[in-house]
Amino acid sequence: MSHIQRYIQTPIMHRVVEANGFLFLGGIVADDRSKDMSGQTQEILEKIETYLAEAGSDKSKIVSATLYATDMEQKDAMNDVWKAWLDPAALPARATLGVSELAPGALLEVVVTAVK
Repeated sequence: MSHIQRYIQTPIMHRVVEANGFLFLGGIVADDRSKDMSGQTQEILEKIETYLAEAGSDKSKIVSATLYATDMEQKDAMNDVWKAWLDPAALPARATLGVSELAPGALLEVVVTAVK
């Protein structure tokens, strides 16, 4: 029997849904969309860290990440922040996809799966 726990409800979703020891985080964007790619990436990663902590986990337990970027020419700036945030020995599986648009002003949206 599956155990499902939900954390951090918004009007349209829960930020984190736990099922059978996995934590699924919905798409996360920066609140301050005046920031450049590095700034938005940093803000998103800080949110992820907060959401994981609320669910009893941390960034070292991220197993998969999908990043949606509106400008693939800024991927290096995004990667620099990503690499500084994670331990090289604990990098998750990851895909980065170029998309035509996200929320207005959003340069990046990140979806992650972690374990408890």
